[in-house]
Amino acid sequence: MLANIRAGRVQRTLSAMVAGAALPLGGEIWLEHYRGSFGDKWMWTPIALTPPLVAAGVAGVFSERAAKTALPIVSTLYTLDGLIGVYTHLRGVRRKPGGLQEPLYNLVMGPPLLAPGSLALIGALGLVAPLVPRER
Repeated sequence: MLANIRAGRVQRTLSAMVAGAALPLGGEIWLEHYRGSFGDKWMWTPIALTPPLVAAGVAGVFSERAAKTALPIVSTLYTLDGLIGVYTHLRGVRRKPGGLQEPLYNLVMGPPLLAPGSLALIGALGLVAPLVPRER
């Protein structure tokens, strides 16, 4: 395993990391968005994208072809959704009474501003996986 890591052969590992990280993140997102009563239609997109990303990550562990086709496609959508989420969360903080003029209160009580960045980071891992060699 260490020889594979030193040589940069980590495609299976990255695929497994994507699948393993997306599943609990999707659950947490569901809980938080449920708490927010799914007040915006965009709140459903990370919920809808999580199962395909987990499936693509698992498939990437077992198939190099899946790691080079399905995983980057779904990862791109997940990354873009995370970036859109940063914008929608910022918009949500701005809509709170006092908006950005009351940053301490609204950043704590409003939508977590940087939480969607975790979607973008997990999606980015999925975009790196097809670029690196596969473990032997």
